[in-house]
This record gives sequence, C-alpha cells and structure tokens, in this order.
Amino acid sequence: MAKMKTGFPKDFLWGGATAANQIEGAYNEDGKGLSTADMVRFIPKSERNPGEHALDVTKKQINKILAGNVEEARFPKREGIDFYHHYKEDIALFAEMGFKTFRLSIAWSRIFPNGDDATPNEAGLAFYDQVFDECLKYGIEPLVTLSHYETPLHLTLKYNGWSDRRVIEFFTNYAETVFRRYKDKVKYWLTFNEINIIAISPYTGGGVLVEDAKNRLELCYQAAHHQFVASALATKLAHEIIPDAKVGCMLARMTTYPATNNPDDILKAQHLNQMNLFFTDVQARGEYPSYMDRYFTENNISIQKESGDDEILKEHTVDFISFSYYMSLSTSANPTGKQTGGNFMGGVKNEYLETSDWGWQIDPKGLRYTLNDFYSRYELPLFIVENGLGAYDKVTADGKIHDDYRIDYLRKHIEQMKEAIKDGVDLIGYTSWGPIDLISASTSEMSKRYGFIYVDKDDDGKGTLKRSKKRFLRLV
Repeated sequence: MAKMKTGFPKDFLWGGATAANQIEGAYNEDGKGLSTADMVRFIPKSERNPGEHALDVTKKQINKILAGNVEEARFPKREGIDFYHHYKEDIALFAEMGFKTFRLSIAWSRIFPNGDDATPNEAGLAFYDQVFDECLKYGIEPLVTLSHYETPLHLTLKYNGWSDRRVIEFFTNYAETVFRRYKDKVKYWLTFNEINIIAISPYTGGGVLVEDAKNRLELCYQAAHHQFVASALATKLAHEIIPDAKVGCMLARMTTYPATNNPDDILKAQHLNQMNLFFTDVQARGEYPSYMDRYFTENNISIQKESGDDEILKEHTVDFISFSYYMSLSTSANPTGKQTGGNFMGGVKNEYLETSDWGWQIDPKGLRYTLNDFYSRYELPLFIVENGLGAYDKVTADGKIHDDYRIDYLRKHIEQMKEAIKDGVDLIGYTSWGPIDLISASTSEMSKRYGFIYVDKDDDGKGTLKRSKKRFLRLV
C-alpha cells in the first residue's frame, strides 16, 4: 500500500518570479527594440474611467506616443526597477533567501528588436548569459518564460500581433535561438505567461489591437490558436535541442465558486471554469475540448486552422502545468449582492474571505482546491509560478518595513500546498510573485508591492532604487 506523502520533496523548487518588462528597464539600451509593454503609460487611479484597464492601448494611442504627442506621460515599464544594471545585487539577495529557482522572462525585443529580424541582437543574448551565469553561481535554477506580456511593437504595428499566423514562425525562430544559446544553462521553460489573458486583454497577451475588429472574440481566439500552435512547436524544439528540458504552459487560474446552491449559479460557475481551463486543456491534452463547440457557435467564432495544426497540438503537449493563483472568485446567475474585483476579474463578494488592499479575495484553502482540481484533471506535475500579496508597505522612521501581513499570507498558502501534497498532488515548485518590488503588470503602479526586498521608488518614478530587506524571510 502506498504511503501518504507528508511534506515537500527534497528537490522542490522554491523561489520567486518576475517579468522582464516589470523589472529590467534599459528599454532602449544595447540594441533592444520597443515592445508593447513600452507603450503602456501610467494612469493614476483618480484619472481612470470606471471599468478602464490601465493596460488598454489602441493603435491611435501608439501612434501619438511614437510621434511624441503625449505630454507629461510616464511609461514605468520602460524603467522597471533597473534590474538590467542591478541583477548581480538582486540575485545575491535571492540566494540569501535560499532560492532554489528564479523565474524570469526574456524580452523578445531584446533578442530580436523587431521580432521578425533575420539575425539576433548579440548584446541582448549576452545579457541573459550573464544573468543565468549569476543564478547558477548560487545554485539557482533559472525558470524562463519566453513571452511574458510583451510582444515586439513592430509585430503589432505590421501584423497586428498574434492575430497573424506569420508570427508563429517569428516566435519559433526566437525560441530556437534562445534554446540553442542557453541549452547548457536553462532546463525549465514556459512558453506564454497567463496565456488565457489574450481573451481579456488581447493587447497585453498577444500584441493584438481590437478597435477595428468586426468580431472581437473571434480575433482573440484566433490569436490564441496561433499561440497554441507556436507553443507546441516551441515544446518540440526544446525537446530536440535540450534533451532534458521540461516545458510548461502557464495559466492565470481563476477558480470560480457558485455563490449559492442554486443550480443556475452552479452551471454558471462550471461554465466560467471551463472557459478558464480551455487553455490548459488544449496544451496539456492536445486538442480542443467539445464544450467550446457551443461557445464558438453562439458567439459566431470560426477558428481558421491549417492542415497539420491538430496533429502538432496532439503530438507536442507540455511536460507540466504552471499557473498563477492570487484569489478565488464567486459568481451568481443573478447577482444582487456586493461585487468585488481585481484588475481583470470581478464577481460576487465571498463573505467568507478577507480582501487585499486591491480588493482581491484572499483564499489559501482555494489553492488546495485548485491544486487538487488541476491534478485530477490532467495528472501532470504542477508548478505554482505566481502567488503573493500586493500591499501598501510603510517605511517606519527607522527605515524598516514590517510586513507581517505578507508573511502570514504566504504561510497560510504554503500550509495548503502541503495539504495538497498529502492529498496526492504532484507539486514540483513554488515561485512567489515579485520577490523584489516591481512595476505592477495591470496598473503600472510601484505602490502595489509584493516583494521581500523593498525598492526605493514611487508611482511617480522618484527614488534612489536602493534595495533593502523587509522582514527577513526564507521560503524554506
């Protein structure tokens, strides 16, 4: 009789997660081209329209920015926290916290400035060589995302990003380039960060402009199909070039509960969970699930596939499933109660849960539920690659940051991870989001802090960029 697992495995990958466009800065140094993230300006909360995402960008706005007709606008993701020049200091601090892995992304436009260039930018390749070498010096395993919320801007302006099938070839060329360059340094790879976000914010997820679209949903799901094929082809290339490589997909998991036992609420929650898990169904099972047939029909969505696409998806599924988990959601077929939200997600307020400074519902036990749900569905290894608490941190008179609330948040989620392992879930790693304070993906704020390391910078871009420890924390 098999024994119950009682703790984290010895080779468990503890660490932290970041994205190039939120930390690197140096947006125009050493040959880097512009990316879609470089066009996202900071909009103070007081100036946002109701329901407006700070991520929404149109072609008209891009042209104004490129023409220099946006006065006093700030683009925080161009600056990041200047990891480009502080990476040695930052990685040393990660090592001090006991990191076994560091999740980071490669900026595609740092390697191929336009995305469709014939040859790569050597200075960009050399930068990541140095970063990976620094990680390996401390025994930290790099976990690398190929595309994390940024697409070379040229691909958006010329091809409308991932809506154009030709971008598949540009992406696989990029993937092959970095696989060959870093084959002796990087074993763990992710293809697209939170791939489902392309259906919520197509500009963010795929560099797709939708203002002129006849059918917005169709455009988004067509772009997603191109990403599915590209992800499968990249997985194939990784396995060929790096025999021991492990390639994962990555989902923004939006576990949704029914608000009541009303069957209408239960059916709505089931539908929302299916729409979320559709993206991992394709990448882990290798085919489009039948429940999408009705959705596509009722929304006049026709996915254009080329001969061989279905075979590519089926033959090159991922090795593991990674996901972000910050909150659970609650839904009702007839919502009358208090609403809650995050930057992308809404729903009915769950009265059993506390909320963060940004209104996100804190649900540690929901993480255990999510892990069990994932594992029973796919029976593939799981990797939590984003989880953390965004909060307003206050610096006291003595220069300290007492973030016990963050430590409590992490402790409770880690406890539920351990329970899921006891349940039989194959969990291989955990990287907390933003181990060092960084620019918010959704609002471009600096005040939404996740880190164990404080960075002296504010929402207006002012500060020394000095790094300092918060309450000392080791994940192990």
